[in-house]
Amino acid sequence: MKSLHKRQVLPFLERLLLRWEVYAPVRAGGGVEFTRLGRGGSICLDFPNSRIPPKSIFFPQKETMFRFEKDEQGFRVEPPRGLDRERILFGMRPCDVHAMALLDRVFGGGEFHDPYYLDKRKRSVIVTIGCNQPAATCFCSSTGSGPFSRTGADLFFTDIGESYVVDILTKKGGEVVEEGFLADASSEEVEKAERIASEAAKSLVSFVEVEGLEQSLDRMGESPFWARVSEKCTGCAICTFLCPTCHCFDMADEGGEFKGKRVRHWDSCLFPLFTQQASGHNPRPTGRERMRQRIMHKFNYFVKSFGEAACVGCGRCIIYCPVNFDIRKVIEGIKGQEVEWERSRKVDNRGGGFCARADETGERACGQSLSSHAGQGDRD
Repeated sequence: MKSLHKRQVLPFLERLLLRWEVYAPVRAGGGVEFTRLGRGGSICLDFPNSRIPPKSIFFPQKETMFRFEKDEQGFRVEPPRGLDRERILFGMRPCDVHAMALLDRVFGGGEFHDPYYLDKRKRSVIVTIGCNQPAATCFCSSTGSGPFSRTGADLFFTDIGESYVVDILTKKGGEVVEEGFLADASSEEVEKAERIASEAAKSLVSFVEVEGLEQSLDRMGESPFWARVSEKCTGCAICTFLCPTCHCFDMADEGGEFKGKRVRHWDSCLFPLFTQQASGHNPRPTGRERMRQRIMHKFNYFVKSFGEAACVGCGRCIIYCPVNFDIRKVIEGIKGQEVEWERSRKVDNRGGGFCARADETGERACGQSLSSHAGQGDRD
């Protein structure tokens, strides 16, 4: 373990700028955002989380994929320039590092690899700072992480007051420490860091049960639950744009017939045009279907593909939603639907209703109508 006094943080980062591009949280636009540091810059490390997740450094909101030009000599395609130098992301929170691990599977874990994302990811060092005081909207411990989770980090900083205790987790992290300014941590500092981490874990006030959501959602494809929960949503998509795991995108060509570029930009499953076909048909014509897609993707489809939910419990979608839509309430509602489904099945097994069959969808499985039970739960 190492120790870095807070007075030495900026000189430490200045030293790192000689070799790396450094991105760190700074105050901007009434919030905190990760931006590239220059010499003499200032940073903000006393914040619950950034407004825009640092995924934008690896997966930019708008990115040029290639440029093209046609002249008398033919058609030429010019790929984008790679990174000039390796990068350090300083000050990421554990939930955002967890999110990057999930995006790694999306962009590089299967048969097809995304070179735009992977080039940036492989040439980056992640420096994580633990969350001493998790916000009331955080539920990271519910999604396989925690305020002091070290998974995915190269260096881990723990704020112990006047200094940080630094845990070196990878070879890349060790190369950063070799730049100087860090001393060996004392046993008292290490003990204090461990105590702070334990207290932070206990201070989390929000917990939701995500275990079994995949199976519950398998039975809710046509549930009236989706109509109810979608009523409040305006479709602005701020939840997906600020989500550290959402990764939907569209592509477009910009320019003219003989010269231009192809760009990739973020998109959202909550937008009506996201699934509209050239014929004009839209398989998700209303907010009901689009809300169902958002929740299904996070807690059902992604789990089937990658083994865990596409939610890290950062709470951004709760904080910034203009109509106070709370995904934790949705999860609780899904669990409530499962309770109603099980209760209905028990009633039918006792002969209280006439059961046609208990099919996989859980919808209209019994003559007494599971949809009616779900509807009663919706009105509660």
